Amino acid sequence: VLMLGSRSHSSHGMAILLFTMVDSQYFLPNDIGISALDCTEAFRLLSPREKLYAHYLSRSAWYGGLAVLLQTSPESASIFVLLQRLFRKQPAAQLESMATAAGLSPEEYQAFLVYAAGLYANMGNYKSFGDTKFIPNLPQEKLKALVWQSQAFQDSPSEMEALWDSCSTLLFSLEDQQKQLGLGDKGVTTYFSGNCCLEDAELAQKFLDSKNLSAYNTRLFKNKSEGKASYEVRLASAVQKGESAMSFLKSYDCVFTVSRGDYAYLMKKVSENLEKAKDHAANENQKRMLEEYAQSFTFGSIEAHKEGSRFWIKDKGPIVESYIGFIESYRDPFGSRGEFEGFVAVVNKAMSERFAKLVSSAEVLLPELPWPKDFEKDRFLLPDFTSLDVLTFAGSGIPAGINIPNYDDIRQSEGFKNVSLGNVLAVAYATQKDKLTFLDEEDKDMYIKWKGPSFEVQVGLHELLGHGSGKLFVQDEKGTFNFEQDNVRNPETGEQITTWYKGNETWDSKFSTISCSYEECRAECVGLYLCLNKHVLSIFGHEDEDAEEVVYINWLNMVRAGLLGLEFFTPESKSWRQAHMQARFVILRVLLEAGEGLVTLKESIGKDGRPDALITLDRSKVHTVGKAAIERFLCKLQVIKSTADVEGGRALYEGYSAVSDTGSHNFLHLRETVLLRKEARKMFVQANTRVKGHVELVEYEGSAAGLIRSFTERFADDAEEVEAHLLELNKRDASCWSLKSV
Repeated sequence: VLMLGSRSHSSHGMAILLFTMVDSQYFLPNDIGISALDCTEAFRLLSPREKLYAHYLSRSAWYGGLAVLLQTSPESASIFVLLQRLFRKQPAAQLESMATAAGLSPEEYQAFLVYAAGLYANMGNYKSFGDTKFIPNLPQEKLKALVWQSQAFQDSPSEMEALWDSCSTLLFSLEDQQKQLGLGDKGVTTYFSGNCCLEDAELAQKFLDSKNLSAYNTRLFKNKSEGKASYEVRLASAVQKGESAMSFLKSYDCVFTVSRGDYAYLMKKVSENLEKAKDHAANENQKRMLEEYAQSFTFGSIEAHKEGSRFWIKDKGPIVESYIGFIESYRDPFGSRGEFEGFVAVVNKAMSERFAKLVSSAEVLLPELPWPKDFEKDRFLLPDFTSLDVLTFAGSGIPAGINIPNYDDIRQSEGFKNVSLGNVLAVAYATQKDKLTFLDEEDKDMYIKWKGPSFEVQVGLHELLGHGSGKLFVQDEKGTFNFEQDNVRNPETGEQITTWYKGNETWDSKFSTISCSYEECRAECVGLYLCLNKHVLSIFGHEDEDAEEVVYINWLNMVRAGLLGLEFFTPESKSWRQAHMQARFVILRVLLEAGEGLVTLKESIGKDGRPDALITLDRSKVHTVGKAAIERFLCKLQVIKSTADVEGGRALYEGYSAVSDTGSHNFLHLRETVLLRKEARKMFVQANTRVKGHVELVEYEGSAAGLIRSFTERFADDAEEVEAHLLELNKRDASCWSLKSV
């Protein structure tokens, strides 16, 4: 594969460039940004009891996080074990001499280290942000030679050879279907067996809804039994036996079985460490919360997890904050199964004071949103909103902010919490001027200065008043409505409401494949809209001219992000691989459509002679043209969401999400330019904790070698046991992934 950088201007040269550009997205560059998450000061200030609480919660999160390997791809767990065995025997510096002996150049060895770091950081061989596969940027035979030279191979040649044989083909494969996550012929998923398609996912959702079961902690496996389709809905739980519900759906002529025991070993470790953490809890709410979580992971009960979440909401302002479970459904191609995630973090008091002021202003700010009061919750349940320094974040990636729990019924009537991850924000969005793409030179210095402060405002508004706002109209199983059916009018049409959620229907189950991105778009629009409010800006310490700079950069960042989002669109399947980036592209389309010169987007040729683009925002029109456009669009989004208007929602959202070469902008061509000039997303190195009479914090350097070392030391006490169980869990379902449709 040719590396990026060809400057040929011939048609042949452009063909080579295009080929190179497309292939380069499947490698992680050797100079990828890798930063250590600093939590030294926050951890130092904890009491001995709080440190023990944080330690056992972290252990629970790290064990559970390994389930993500099994949720990502058929080969991820085997690659993880292969890497662990290599680096447990020889740290990166020692292994380098083996690499030299195996014929690897220094660049090729660095490419291998970056790949290994990437697999650990993403908990699998698909990027957590974008769901694209990445492979090592060196020849397969050279990596094999390195494995054969290694101490791990010398000690256990037959085991290492078997491990290599089990994953090496898929490790390097870039067949079309394997380039991205997806369902059926659109990509790879291990949330469903290989013979499942969208219709199977829809049928399973109907079954789950009929039994009042959540899909969050499930996977779906399809078989044939007596000539009929037979489905196993498998719950994540430590317990593998017990009653299983069986249902025969006559109208669909198929059988569903609900079983337990997915990721059983890992769920057992999660529960055991939660029980240990309970001994060091600060209060009764924390104890009850951990009891319910342990119950959930032991028996596969989402109801227990919801109960734990209720106690979590009641635990106001803890010094050590955490949440754990099958949380976000971004990577389920159907949009309703949660990926495992667990975080432990320490409160940053100074930053949290600002967020507390935002919370106390919420009831004044909510009526400012552009929908009638009938479309807003009956009362705003004042949540916790804290800024945290991350100690542990186990899963496929680390966000900048979180609004949880994701259970609609709890969010609507009982409350939620908001979290901004301060030490992530501090390093994730620092940008060098020479790497800033698609902006006018005059905007770049201002962008670098105000990106951090503006993003802090956007995260706060997005999480608290974005995800925290809006009412769902529901008719429960008893026929009772939570709104005045005869009086509520659709502000778009002036007519009575005719659609709503019924019984056990939820936002995720109803809007399925578009639900995640649509909701992120709504929350982003709330952030853009309310950041125009002077009171909001003053809460974050921005007044007068500075406040206007924050507004301008926040809006400019959004339209630039919309352009960058094209990286995460797959033309072959016409599908988006990242919910937030799809949302930002939709917003860019809305603001371009507003016209009047608010946003301009032009293709150009850069100083290096390669394709480029320039996006500009007219700051004088943000408060007028921009505000009016977002106001109209945001109202539409909320009305559709409130009324469960799936058909209208799909038409609107998929219309704005469409990427084509027609119209005023050739977005397909712009996508090639975005790929050509993209910057790889940063990776984070996280600390470990260990008990040596007291709890120690073990930190690592911000490099590929440091990230690798953090993982080899993360399971130091039981590495062989963990690896053996991972391989066993992986082997159990190996035959399910390549099945043809039945």
